[in-house]
Formats: sequence, structure tokens, C-alpha cells
Amino acid sequence: MEVSKPRYRLGVDVGGTHTDLVLLNAVSGELMVEKVSSTPHNPALGVLNGVAKFVARGVDPDAIEFFAHGTTITTNALLEMRGSKVGLLITRGYRAVQEIQSQARDGNLFDYFYAKPEPIAPQSLTREITERSDYQGNVLKPLDRDAVRAAARDLKAAGVSSVAVCYLFSFMNPAHEEITRDILREEIPDVHVSLSSEVLPRIREWPRMSTTLLNAYLEPVLVRSIAHLNSGLDEAKVSTQQRFLMQSNGGVMPFKAAMAGGKTVHTLFSGPAAGAQASAYLATADAPDGLVTLDMGGTSADIAFIEGGAPLEVTEGIIARRQIDVPALDMTTISAGGGSIAWVDNSGFLNVGPRSAGAAPGPACYGRGGTEPAVTDADVVCGYLNPDYFLGGAQKLDRDAAREAIRTRIAKPLKMTPLEAAAGVRRIVDMRMADEVRVFAAKRGVDLSAFTLLPFGGAGAVHAAAVAEELDMRRILVPPRPGAFSALGLLCTDVVHDYIRSELRPLANVEPSHAEEIYRLLEARGLEELEAEGLSAKDAKFHRELDLRYTGQGYELRTPLDGLYTDALTAESIAAARDRFDERHAQIHGHAAKDRAVEVVSYRVRLRVAAPKYVLRPQAAPAGVRPVASAVKGTRDVFFDGKTATPTTIYERDGLDISAKVIGPAIVEQFDATTVIPPTWTARVDPNRNLILERQGA
Repeated sequence: MEVSKPRYRLGVDVGGTHTDLVLLNAVSGELMVEKVSSTPHNPALGVLNGVAKFVARGVDPDAIEFFAHGTTITTNALLEMRGSKVGLLITRGYRAVQEIQSQARDGNLFDYFYAKPEPIAPQSLTREITERSDYQGNVLKPLDRDAVRAAARDLKAAGVSSVAVCYLFSFMNPAHEEITRDILREEIPDVHVSLSSEVLPRIREWPRMSTTLLNAYLEPVLVRSIAHLNSGLDEAKVSTQQRFLMQSNGGVMPFKAAMAGGKTVHTLFSGPAAGAQASAYLATADAPDGLVTLDMGGTSADIAFIEGGAPLEVTEGIIARRQIDVPALDMTTISAGGGSIAWVDNSGFLNVGPRSAGAAPGPACYGRGGTEPAVTDADVVCGYLNPDYFLGGAQKLDRDAAREAIRTRIAKPLKMTPLEAAAGVRRIVDMRMADEVRVFAAKRGVDLSAFTLLPFGGAGAVHAAAVAEELDMRRILVPPRPGAFSALGLLCTDVVHDYIRSELRPLANVEPSHAEEIYRLLEARGLEELEAEGLSAKDAKFHRELDLRYTGQGYELRTPLDGLYTDALTAESIAAARDRFDERHAQIHGHAAKDRAVEVVSYRVRLRVAAPKYVLRPQAAPAGVRPVASAVKGTRDVFFDGKTATPTTIYERDGLDISAKVIGPAIVEQFDATTVIPPTWTARVDPNRNLILERQGA
């Protein structure tokens, strides 16, 4: 019998400390996992190091037929303000928009010293251009091409590498922006140009400008990184052109789309989105009842909610105090990772984060020259982590260095023992994550009582039980490979593109043929992009939505049109959309104004091309179930309260069969993560090899 040649699908998640790689054998269903140190100066190098490890294990790189990549490169570049030098071209008379913004204030409303973030394009690099279109797209003033050319020369002399173009009402008529791009590229051939009519063609001047500026600021960073990775994959003989990048909306886009420009802002939640997508897809039994995901990596913790089997989604958001209005999974991020640095402020209070030790030098226990104590150091000192079995023993941790860093930087100033200080660090980071979940849930109207906590990332399962206890949650689901869960999520998604076009009009005045024309144009644009990306248009599926609001409202609701039409919209479709909007408004806001007129704000289209996915294969308990005792590696003292040593049984996760049950206190170790099971908790292995933790008693 001929044995089928292996075919592989590779998912890669680049974090601040480690890069996780999951390789799926599409023939046998076998998963292989690698974890390597991230290389912040050039993230592509860490990815290629991981690929080389698979090759060293006998994997033929030419047999890798699909490559998907999640990254935090754009997020980190924005947080650290390492983007490009950006120029801005705007309609004459509107240069103050970036300074005024929306007049909203984040943080403390009573802060007398409040200051807005520094402009991405300062006034010295902002140029006003004579041109004007009205709200219907009619040209009132022609574009002054000479002014554009002069501005281009000024910006070139100033060393600008990226330009944002944001003309008034360009979402109704993009012609002036498109001509401007042509002139800019004539004058500055290698410049990156971001047009608001392509990045975000919708109403509201500041969100549109802010999103376009962010795209311009980060696009050279992303394009450079993807280009390095693309050429590196070629050199590594990974020949497939099915190379994809994770987006904030839970879908992927081809490398070609990322390098073509205009879509960089869709990657700002790339890394966290993969984990949320994996949670919804893989935790199929729990997702309908509700999941709270806790992705705790090296630099941050990302939190999302899964309701009704799908992640919650938003179309407006803030990142690093910057407005960004693109579809994204509804997540929140805090600086609470294994590398988050603990420190004592001038008032003598213990703090954790926001600075992170990152991959280099990393926490003190990494032995790479780091002297500042991090959360991972506290985990080691308290006995949660095995210094000899970090990354399956591939990396040794220095317990003495961790203890010394905590003693000198935390315990001594606070007149505490190192154990008490380490427990304090853990307590702070656990409470911060619990508080963030609690606030996030309150804002979204989510009742956590029946939800399951799903931790992943390298540190998620170490802290999950403590967070669950803070939230009075009683159930935790730890996936089989929590450290590589986000990377696995990249093998559980589709190619997704989102398109939008704003046009204010009373819904009652919208002719079905007019709406149909707008949707057809958006869908045609999607098909053109698919062809440019080398994907088959015949596999594309479109999902239409309307952004609707009651007249006089300052916000709108996305209203899906699925099921309201067959081949084309009709008058009945429009009427049904109104009814659906009323229902959604009542569901979300608690009331509906059925006697009030409704208006259309924007038309939306989501294009989806299905990709082959990782398939769960539930297993029955084997006939000869190994006793749980066979998975025991020994015992060690764990200081759950920072004072008392508790003898704790240590288990090897791969030694636990389906239906195996573990009673806390216990610690379950594996190559990519550690799961802590405190006293009063038990754990069992379900048919999908998830570890289900449940809290006993009150």
C-alpha cells in the first residue's frame, strides 16, 4: 500500500518574547510544535529559525503548502513609536483637524495636565491642497496639481518616507486622492502613499484621518518585515505562495495584499485575533455558552469574549490612545505578561509593568543579563515553574538569579521576604487581569457566571486559576498546546476582506437598485483584489451589512442582510432590514424607536474565501488506560500563599490519558506551558485532550 507523501500547513505567531510555530500534517493530522526566541530587531529571523528546526526534524520545506503568520510588529511599532516619518496632505482650510481630533478625552476627565498624543504628522509636515468635493461627491474646486507637486518636493526634502492623503468627502469621490498619489509617486518614486478613500472610505473626518495616518505610519514597517520574511522563506525552500498574514477581524490576507499597501491598519490586532479565533473554532462545546479568553504571553495579556460560538466584534477602537476604525475582534490588552517588570515607585508601592523585559535580556531567570525582576521570576521563586523543564528542558531557568532580583529590587525596599515579594508580584498581575475582565464584561453586558475561562500563551495557564478565583468563575479549559494556541488559530481561519462605503440617506428613500449598485461595486473591488492576490474568485462568498441609525443618533449599528434577499435586494429586503435593526437596537440598548425614521450611514461587504482548516478529532478513552500515577514526575514545594510550602504533585501532561483526573494541589507540565491546579481545584482530560479545571466547594 502506497503511503501518502506528507503535506504540511504551518501557523506562526510572533510574540514579544517567543515565536510559536505549529506544523500540521494535512495527511495524518499530526501536530508538531516549536518555540524559539523572538528577534525584535528583525522578527523574520525568529520565524526562519523555527522553520529550520522543523527541517532539522525531517520536514521537507517544499511540502509546506500553506503558511499563515500572526504578528505584533505593527502594534509594537506603534506602542514604541517606531514608525515612519509621515507627511499629510489635506483639503485647504482643514489643517487643524489633526489637532482638534474629536475633542474626546481618554483617561481622567479632570486631569488639568491632560495632553493629546503627539501628532503622527506634525504641522511642519502637513500641507493644504486646494481641492473640494461636496457630500455627494460633486467637484466644487478642481485639484491644484501644481500644489501637490510642490508639496511632494517639500516632503521629499524633509525626508518623509510615507504620505497620508485625506481630502474632504473623498469617500464619495476618490478621484482627487488617486491623482495625488500618481503625482507623489512621480516626485518620490519609493514613497508609501495611504489614501483615506482606500483605507477607510466612510464618514467622520477625524476617525478617517486618524486611521489613514496610522496606516501611513506603520506601512513601511510592515512591508519591510513581510518582504524580509517572504525572501527568507524562498531561501529556506518553502516554495508555496499560499502565504498569509492574520488580520484584526479574525481572517487572513495574502502577503501580496499586505505588501501592496493600504491594509496595514488591519493587522494591529493580528496576534491576539488568532487566539480568539482558535477559541471560537476549537472550543466548540463551550463556545456557545460563553468563553473568556486570556492570552498571557511575554509582554501582555489579551482578553476577548466568545458568545454564541463567535468572538464579539467592533468597528471602532482605540490603540495606544489612537483612533482606529476598522473591523476587529473585540479585545482588550494590558501590560501583564511573563516579562512584565516589577518595580517599587517613589511612594513605596509595588507596581508591575508596563515595561517588559522582552526576549532580550528577558527576565532575570533567563540568565541573559537581565537584572530587573519580572512576573516569570516571581513564578519561579514561588515554585510554579520548573527551572529544569522550561520549554521542555530546552532552556534552563536560574532560580537564584530570579530570587536575587526580587530580593534586591522588591523585597529589600519593601522590608519583605523574597517569597512574600514574589507572591505580591503575582497577586498584582492576577488582580489586574481579573479587573480588566470584570470591567470589559460590564461594558459589554456580559454575565460571567456561566462562562468558562480559556487561558493560553506561555503564562496563561500558570495564572488562570488565580484569575478565575478573583472573578468567582468555576471552570477553566486549558487547550492541549496552550503555548502555541494562537499559532494553531492561524490554521483555523479563512481569507477575509472587509469593504465599506458611506452614503447618508434615509432608509425609506433608498431604492433597492441604488443599494444593489453600491454593493456590486464593492464586490467587484473585492474580486479584483482576489485576482491580484492569486486567489480564485469562484470560491468567494459575500456577506452584506448596513450601518443604520435612528435619525438624530450619533452612532450606528451593523445590521446583517444575510437571509433577507436571494440574488438582489428588493423593497421587501429593505423593509426587513429596518425590522432587524429595531430588534438589534432593542437587544443591545434595551429599547427600540419603531416610530422613528432610520437612515443609512454606510454599506459594508465582507468577502470570505474558505481555507482548509485543522480538524478536531475527539478520542475515546483507550482500552488500557494508564493510571494517573504513571504521569507523576515527582513533587516539589509550591508557595501558593507566599508563606507556606505546600507539597505539590507534578504531572507530565502527555502522560495523562483521556478521562484522567487530577486532584489539586498539582502542577501539570508540558513542552510549551505549565498549568497550575491549586488546592480546591480538580482537573480532567476530555476527549479533545483539553484539560478541564473545576473549582470545588464554595
